Amino acid sequence: MATNALILVEGHRGLGPLYVQAAQRLGLHPVTLSADPAQYVYLAAESIEAIRVDTDDFDALIRECCRLLATYDIAGITGFAGDDESVPATVGKLCRHFDLPGPNPASVERCCDKFAQRQVLSEAGVSVPGYRVAANATEVESFAAEIGLPLILKPVLGSGSIGVRLCRDADELAEHITYLLGGEHVWPSSPRILVEEFAQGPHYCIEIMGNEVIGIGALDFCRPPHFICREFTYPAVLTDDEHDSIVDVSLSCLRALGLGWGPTNVELRWTKRGPVVIEVNPRLAGSPCPELVQLAYGIDLVTEHIKLVIGAQWNLRRRHSQTAAARLLVADRDGILDWIDGDSRAAAVPGVAEVKLYIGPKTPIVRQGDFRDCIGHVIASSPCPAKTDSILQRAVDSIGWSITPYPSLSE
Repeated sequence: MATNALILVEGHRGLGPLYVQAAQRLGLHPVTLSADPAQYVYLAAESIEAIRVDTDDFDALIRECCRLLATYDIAGITGFAGDDESVPATVGKLCRHFDLPGPNPASVERCCDKFAQRQVLSEAGVSVPGYRVAANATEVESFAAEIGLPLILKPVLGSGSIGVRLCRDADELAEHITYLLGGEHVWPSSPRILVEEFAQGPHYCIEIMGNEVIGIGALDFCRPPHFICREFTYPAVLTDDEHDSIVDVSLSCLRALGLGWGPTNVELRWTKRGPVVIEVNPRLAGSPCPELVQLAYGIDLVTEHIKLVIGAQWNLRRRHSQTAAARLLVADRDGILDWIDGDSRAAAVPGVAEVKLYIGPKTPIVRQGDFRDCIGHVIASSPCPAKTDSILQRAVDSIGWSITPYPSLSE
């Protein structure tokens, strides 16, 4: 009898190991298809089967899956967006080709284009920030004058806050236009920039499976102008009316965008006019969100997603109620990481669930103003928000590091 394999298109630093481990617990053999398997350290560390293939070439992926069928029964196919938001749509197309459970590729593809997503949501009456799409500096400046400062500039395609910046004045606007269009930002196709009203207010992250809202988390960011997440807390502290309104808006997003199969992540801000949707992602939020949901509610989103992918029955019943929070450790300067320690002391603090350092000594650091500036995280949980916050702060205070700045050109 052939082994049941779970095909994973590309990998992910945070989610990848969780999917590999969950697949193995379910008796599946994980196989990763990637343009560069070596970039995912966990694959070699755990001796996970990985095959090099151009994941932008749909026919090549079909051929590789057909070749794998000679050895395995393919129980399901899923994957990770990472820096490439085209992967979820590719996964949907592969699932349809092999008659496997999967998302609607057209809905996913439309959702991954932030401009198209804004249009669909706006037409459906969902509140979104004021927006325009620009192809060059002249259009950006014209739309910026129309929308008014402060505003957000972001690439239409992409994830992880790459290329996203708050522009508070004319100098910051000019600087970010130069960054996006002057050759520093890598565009997968012709430049398309979303010029967007800055929706101000508390930021929330909503985790959905199928058509069920599993949890609502609160997000806190580092100082502007970049959007580097500093802390996640599940569940967010909300009034009943706020909770119900966020749930209603989130489900309206699913209906408008034709989603509702598998995981969806919605981000919104609570503004003076109520909830304003920032973005809808047709996938799980990245780590540490799934870990926090499991600690807060007892629901393993990764395992339940895999069950859906292979056509098994999932279980989204809440098993307990805790407050779970994660603090991201963010590099404070460019340079060479001399040392980082205290992770074992932090892990020993009662209530700490996980301490993870992403890099080690002698690693060069060049901050990008996005998720890549994070060098680790600490996760804690307890029965109440205040205690969780206290545990988290004590653990984070146990960790220290030193970065030697690069020599300046004048030295």
